[in-house]
Amino acid sequence: MTLIDDATGTTLLRFGAEETTWAAAGVLRAWLERYGIPRALYTDWKSVYQRAPTLGERLRGEPAVSRFGWMCAQLGIQLIGAASPQAKGRVERGHGTHQDRLIKKLRLVGMQDVAQANAYLESTYLPAPNHRYAPAGRPGRLPLAWDQRRQPADDIFCLETLRTVGNDHVVQYGGRGLQLDRAARGRVPAKSQVLVRETEDGRVRVLHRERSGLTRELVWTPAAPRALKAPALPASANPGPATPRPEHPWRAQHFRSMLDGKAPREQREAATSAP
Repeated sequence: MTLIDDATGTTLLRFGAEETTWAAAGVLRAWLERYGIPRALYTDWKSVYQRAPTLGERLRGEPAVSRFGWMCAQLGIQLIGAASPQAKGRVERGHGTHQDRLIKKLRLVGMQDVAQANAYLESTYLPAPNHRYAPAGRPGRLPLAWDQRRQPADDIFCLETLRTVGNDHVVQYGGRGLQLDRAARGRVPAKSQVLVRETEDGRVRVLHRERSGLTRELVWTPAAPRALKAPALPASANPGPATPRPEHPWRAQHFRSMLDGKAPREQREAATSAP
């Protein structure tokens, strides 16, 4: 993953297993901590960065925002999609250089671990070219400093999902139930909306935005698993109405009724008129 400042040429590299949302968030966070918040990012047209709107979003007139795009929006960073790889020529040329020179240096020092390679990039590989080729920043074009007290990292670099509180005050998320604490039930009624934010390390927080605009974090515990419903039998497996066995009393009574119905009319009248 590569980030290059167009104004100064400053370069930041970071290894990752795949080009995922968390890999892009990791290199952006490293940039923010070192150099501040950029005004815009020039990215590929990949679903990690920008995506096409769904049918529902087009019908509602909503913009299509990826997970990484949501993180950038919280920081006020504009995403600009590159129409072709040549439009990002600076990054592509940098990739060609690093894939040749960097790989050889990693082989010489015996690097085989991603964490060690990232530490080597920060301590040894990047300082020399950044000092040699990156000029000093121009006045008035310096990026904004990232104030983590006003914009905490856990509120920016996370996956945010809107969920509905159940009647039992359980929030379903990721195949598990989050049981809200009893102290929050008065402020958060059933069927209300809450925000669930999950960080890269798997920490989950439940937040409720009140009418005053204040966002309050709710305490939760793992909910007991719900009882599974018995699966419905298919129509072909439905046995239908039960048939009485041959020795069932209903059959004997039914057989006598049939015999009485078949008896001659004279015998039935005699049986009814006998004292």
